[in-house]
Amino acid sequence: MTAIATILALVPLAAGLNEGSIIAAELGTVVIGGLLSSTFLTLVVVPAAYWLVAGLRERMAGAVARA
Repeated sequence: MTAIATILALVPLAAGLNEGSIIAAELGTVVIGGLLSSTFLTLVVVPAAYWLVAGLRERMAGAVARA
């Protein structure tokens, strides 16, 4: 929720509607991209990797128990 609020707050900055706000617009765009990518990594990639590793660990434990 914090990342979404920050992204929405930076949208006007990234739009660069004011004169002379080219640098600020680029900064807003970079921060929005960083927040989106870190949120995606935190909510999707890390849990998926954990799920895959946990499954692999269970399979290896089963193979060792059978051997």
